[in-house]
Amino acid sequence: MSERLQPGDPAPAFTLPDADGKQVSLADHAGRKVIVYFYPAALTPGCTKQACDFTDNLQLLAGAGYDVIGVSPDKPEKLAKFREQEQLGVTLVGDPEKKVLEAYGAFGEKKLYGKVVTGVIRSTVVVDEEGRVERALYNVKATGHVAKLLRDLKIDGA
Repeated sequence: MSERLQPGDPAPAFTLPDADGKQVSLADHAGRKVIVYFYPAALTPGCTKQACDFTDNLQLLAGAGYDVIGVSPDKPEKLAKFREQEQLGVTLVGDPEKKVLEAYGAFGEKKLYGKVVTGVIRSTVVVDEEGRVERALYNVKATGHVAKLLRDLKIDGA
C-alpha cells in the first residue's frame, strides 16, 4: 500500500512514455504548476468523462498557469487510441509497472461495488512551480471533479 502525499511534500519525479511513446518528465514542467491526475483505464466511461472534462478546460487551466498530465497503467498504444477516439488535448502517459502510481499514493486498496480490491485510486495531485505538492486529492469522482478543481483553485470560468 502506498503512502498518500500531503501538501508541502516534494512531488515524486517521473519520466513516462506518452501516447506517442515520447518520454514526458515532471521536470519538463519546472517553473509551472502541474495537475497530475491518475485514472484506472483509458477507453472506459468514467475515465473518458474525466479526460474530456480536462480537455474542455485545458485553455482555462493553461491560462491560469497549469499544465495537465493524465497517468494510467495503460500502454502508449492504448493511450493513442484513447486520444484519437475522444479527441483529447491533455498529455496522457502510461505507467504499466505502476511505480509512479504507487509513488503518488494512487494505487492500493479501494472499494469497488462494496468489495475491497487493489487497483488505481482515482486521484489528482496539484504540483507547484517548485515541484512541491500543493494539493493531493484521493478517491475523487470522475464526473464533476474538474469543475470542483477549478472552483477550489479559484480559476474563473468554472
